[in-house]
Amino acid sequence: MGHQSHHPRESHSSSMENSPPPAAVQATQPDPLHPQDPAPMRPPSPPRPPLAFPTLDSLAAFLRPRLPPNALASWGAAPGTKTLLNLFLELSHGDCALHLPAAPPPHVVRVVHVATVRVRNRRGARLVETSQLLSDGRLRSRGPRPLSEKMRPGESPEAAAARAVREELGDRARVRILGAEEARVEERESASYPGLPARYVLHAVDAEVVGGVPEDGAFETEEAGEDEADGAITVKRHYWEWVDDDADADDDSQHKDVAAAAGARAL
Repeated sequence: MGHQSHHPRESHSSSMENSPPPAAVQATQPDPLHPQDPAPMRPPSPPRPPLAFPTLDSLAAFLRPRLPPNALASWGAAPGTKTLLNLFLELSHGDCALHLPAAPPPHVVRVVHVATVRVRNRRGARLVETSQLLSDGRLRSRGPRPLSEKMRPGESPEAAAARAVREELGDRARVRILGAEEARVEERESASYPGLPARYVLHAVDAEVVGGVPEDGAFETEEAGEDEADGAITVKRHYWEWVDDDADADDDSQHKDVAAAAGARAL
């Protein structure tokens, strides 16, 4: 009987020693020699500070003490500039943001994420915009500069490039988006809003024409993506040309294309 009573206890003890501890116990007792890896971090989204302006007057009141004297009065009056309403619409649509630097100067910075699209045809020529017809009747020279578009919050460079094709080249244009390069940053005063410093985060996107647009000579297209609010200066028509590159100057021309995006439509 002693042997029978001793055997079950020995078997029970052995089975407990060889079995792994419960999962709950393991989770509450971290191993100091093998610490758990931290959770993977997602890349941060482009910064969008919570600066909201419910009215045009509230935006003007915010900007006036932070800009040089008479800067606001020049917007929409000086050649090539946009109006305060244009900036208000950009902010409302998420096309740009106003940042308050930690230490002045400057007192406020306009931040714009831009996709600039290096479109090429079958023979390798680049598509550039030479001028724009504005809603006030002015014809504005554009450089020449590449097809470009301001990016919206959460929008990839490739998606912004596809939107630029639809809005500026038209629904019939067929352009294959090939991919984007790593972004780079340029800072300068905004050409559209004199006195307002700007930070342009530039994303170069390569693309090639499949069909739907002329592949030789000059041509023009109607703008389809501008806001028609009263008082805003908008683009009505785009004028394009194909430019041939020298093989030795190809890298330099691509660099200039990206830099030129800072002066593209509505930037």
